[in-house]
Amino acid sequence: MLKRAISLAALLLAAGTALAQDQVVNLYSARHYATDEALYSNFTKATGIKINRVDAGDADIIARLKAEGTASPADVILLVDAARLYRGEVDGLFQPIRSKLLEDAIPSNLRSQPGPDGGISWWGFSTRARVIVYDKATLKASDVDTYEKLASPALKGKICIRSGSHPYNLSLFGAVTEHMGEARAEEWLKGIVANLARDPKGGDTDQIKGVASGECGVAVTNSYYLARLMRSSNPADRTVAERVGVVFPNQGTWGTHLNIAGGAVAKYAKNRDNAIKLLEYLASPEAQNYFANGNNEWPTAKGVKVDNPALAAMVPNGFKAETIPIGQVGAHQLKVQQMLDRVGFK
Repeated sequence: MLKRAISLAALLLAAGTALAQDQVVNLYSARHYATDEALYSNFTKATGIKINRVDAGDADIIARLKAEGTASPADVILLVDAARLYRGEVDGLFQPIRSKLLEDAIPSNLRSQPGPDGGISWWGFSTRARVIVYDKATLKASDVDTYEKLASPALKGKICIRSGSHPYNLSLFGAVTEHMGEARAEEWLKGIVANLARDPKGGDTDQIKGVASGECGVAVTNSYYLARLMRSSNPADRTVAERVGVVFPNQGTWGTHLNIAGGAVAKYAKNRDNAIKLLEYLASPEAQNYFANGNNEWPTAKGVKVDNPALAAMVPNGFKAETIPIGQVGAHQLKVQQMLDRVGFK
């Protein structure tokens, strides 16, 4: 009798543990935006699943996953760059999943390519454009309306840009390599180096401020950095935004380069079903607005639009975006880094 009671207690304990596990999802996130709090809260209200979140930088998350191995508690990974998502896939940190909801919602070029079993390793949930800002007092939009023109001798001594090895630039340069081919892309990078106003340094906001101050005439930035300045409560920030023009390059050819923030199910996820539910929720219209608008980005889910005054002012009539698979951009990382070393792009 005692043995049966112990067995029953063990079964109840196991069932309780399983139930508790069913009601949580462990999230490692490189996103740090206040609007995401409402996003996660709404997910819990809708599903009853509690989110346990760890916030860290992309590189730190990837390093942590590698160190934890099979013991990792992570169920969902959110990263903010295609090159980083690609690296996580190549390093075997994600597990491919099948989800009709996600496959129907997220365009094929904004997610990883299917594996042998058709599973997708990661999904893009918001996009940002890699745009060109310029000094309206000395240049015209037509002077910088393509990425190719960044290497034009007419811009000698005018370009400000962050480190070539930063993931945002690795993704842009990977896209250019996909469009141009390696030989032409390397010549292009050599031309940009020849046109630098100063050694690469700082972040994208620093590049915009460099144009506004007259230190340089042209800079490359992710669109959301400019949108932040436009929407800032600080008058000095808004003045910086007003002093520069913005171009969404290559509207007559392959379109403006897009990067993504995206998510994946961790390879050793203990709450796999809940992880998939969270990713599916992130593709819903409600979540897409929180996810994208929280960082002044565009949603990826088909048919979803964000009401963002800065983005609307930046590009009132919309823009043509490139359509190459974003995963292919990440695949050029090593090749691009080698080219950067050869041309002396710091």
